[in-house]
Amino acid sequence: MRVLPPTTPLPPPLAAVRDTVTRLFASRIVPEIGSWEARRTFPRPLVRAMGEAGLFGAAFPEHVGGSDLGFRAVAVIAEEVSRIRPDFGYCMNLQAMTCPFTILNWGTEEQIARFVPGLIAGETIGMFALTEAGGGSDPAGAMRTTARREGDRYILNGSKQWITFSNEADVGVLFAKTDPSAGHRGITAFIVEPKSGSGYRAVPIPMRGLSPVFASCSVFLDDFAVPVENRLGAEGEGFRIAMNALEFGRLTVAARLVGAAQGCLDHAVAYAREREVGGKPIGRHQLVQGLVADMAAEIAAARALVRELAEVMDAGEPANRLASLAKYFASRAAKTAVANATEIFGGYALADEYPISMFKGFIEMLNVGEGSQNVQKVLIAEDALGFKDANRASVPARKFRTLAAE
Repeated sequence: MRVLPPTTPLPPPLAAVRDTVTRLFASRIVPEIGSWEARRTFPRPLVRAMGEAGLFGAAFPEHVGGSDLGFRAVAVIAEEVSRIRPDFGYCMNLQAMTCPFTILNWGTEEQIARFVPGLIAGETIGMFALTEAGGGSDPAGAMRTTARREGDRYILNGSKQWITFSNEADVGVLFAKTDPSAGHRGITAFIVEPKSGSGYRAVPIPMRGLSPVFASCSVFLDDFAVPVENRLGAEGEGFRIAMNALEFGRLTVAARLVGAAQGCLDHAVAYAREREVGGKPIGRHQLVQGLVADMAAEIAAARALVRELAEVMDAGEPANRLASLAKYFASRAAKTAVANATEIFGGYALADEYPISMFKGFIEMLNVGEGSQNVQKVLIAEDALGFKDANRASVPARKFRTLAAE
């Protein structure tokens, strides 16, 4: 697979950030990932290389090892990573956002110092464990995992589903019910260390067309002990923490969708310029041009929404409504992009020589991640109809406004 150069203009500071991503993937990640895939082994050295290059620390203050570049930089990095290798986009959630950023926002100073620097450096691997089998878009109502306090520890029992990196994770944010009778008010968040003791098991879920090294798993907890000092926030505060985490996670997922869509467009354009039929490139045919135009227009609109979302987050303002808009439209743009790219490539869309089938698998997965299109449509419509003000319903993190103002 060749790494095509980026084509979208950016202001110089953000262009420099993107160039760092492009160079790293062209020189190290893409040349080496094949050997890890052949062995079906998690590429820890490559994740560490991303951390060392600063790809995970843009939203974090310098005192924990970040660069304090803000969410606009996060969006640019997540897009470029996913434009080249959408499977590595998982890292932008689990190493740069939903796991470490949730600890930064809601953790104690001791928890932040202990866990965050290693995660954003790529030295430790993170996970975010909220979803359960049958839960879908109702994680609170369907949650069956329990946490029972016994002295200076909690005993966790239950299971989680679709938890990426959980078979490799060193650190994770996991949610369980400390009061099963209290609904969403009975949910508590925990920082878990899967390798710290017995009672934790992660089983990869086989998925066609997706990465053989970055697995989503079923997680089983059987009297798994978590020390009280690893509780994140207060008992019963877990639902607030989870919703806040997903709001920030939608930024990276939406940016990853834009990146995957841009990757489809870049490869389709390159192919349409090279492939000839009837003595001229197929890109000269108006039907192909129509497919390209639709892709380009929707990607540009989705990117604009993602960048606006990042700017609002950088300003420390509530962003729940905009996060849903960005995630929803980026999903649409990505689906259009992979469908149109498939039309342009024809049978070659299935060939390993081209990455279109890889993009398709990850776009389908990302369409569901951090809330499906239908969930986003409900949130957007209820806000537009005045049934629910999404911005007032947004749950700001306790430390985020301080961080954004520094």
